[in-house]
Amino acid sequence: MKYKTDKSEGKYLCHMCEYLHDEALHECKRCGAKLHQRVPNSIALTWGYVLAATLFLIPANILPMMVVTSMGSDDASTIMQGVIYFFAHGDYGLGAVIFIASVAVPVFKLAVVYYLLLIVHFKQHDKALRGIKLFHIIHLIGKWSMLDIFVVALMVSMVQFQGLASIQTGGAAIAFCSAVIFTIIATEKFDPRLMFDEELIKKEEDK
Repeated sequence: MKYKTDKSEGKYLCHMCEYLHDEALHECKRCGAKLHQRVPNSIALTWGYVLAATLFLIPANILPMMVVTSMGSDDASTIMQGVIYFFAHGDYGLGAVIFIASVAVPVFKLAVVYYLLLIVHFKQHDKALRGIKLFHIIHLIGKWSMLDIFVVALMVSMVQFQGLASIQTGGAAIAFCSAVIFTIIATEKFDPRLMFDEELIKKEEDK
C-alpha cells in the first residue's frame, strides 16, 4: 500500500513548530529551527535505546525490588515474588497493579518498539496504520511506567512511619528505572513517519 508523505511530496515539516514548508530550506521560516524531513539517526538511536532498555529489564526482574528487615532478619523479594505475595494474601488489586505496571506494560512497550522497527526495516507499509495506533498507545501509557517505583516508595514511607519494620529498595529499582527511561527515550527518538516512506530501492531505480 502506498501513502503520500511529506517526503514523497517534497515538503518539509518543522519538528519544533510543525510549520509545513513547500521547499527545501535549512531553517524554518517561522521559528528558525533546523529542518529535517525525518528525525536524524532515528532508527539507529531507537535500536540503541531499546536494546539498552531490554538489557536493564533482565536484572530488574531478577534482582530484589525491596528488602524487608523485621525482627533482625532480611527478606528480599523480586517483582514477581511481590506479585505472588500480594495475591496469596488476598491483595488482588495491589498485586494486579504491580504486575501490570512492572511486568506487562514494560514488556508490551518494548515489544511494540521492536515491532515498529521491524515494520521500517522490512518496509511493511501495509502494517503502518496498525503501527501508528500502537505507537500512540505506548505514548499514552508511558506516564504510568514508574507506577511500581511509586508503590514501593509509598510502602517504604508507610512502614517506616509506623515503625513496623525497615524496608529498603533493592538493586532492581535502579535497573527498572533505567529500563523505563531508556524505553521512553526510544519511543521519543522513533519517527513513526518512517513506516509510511517508500522503499529506497524504488527511488534509486527512478533516478
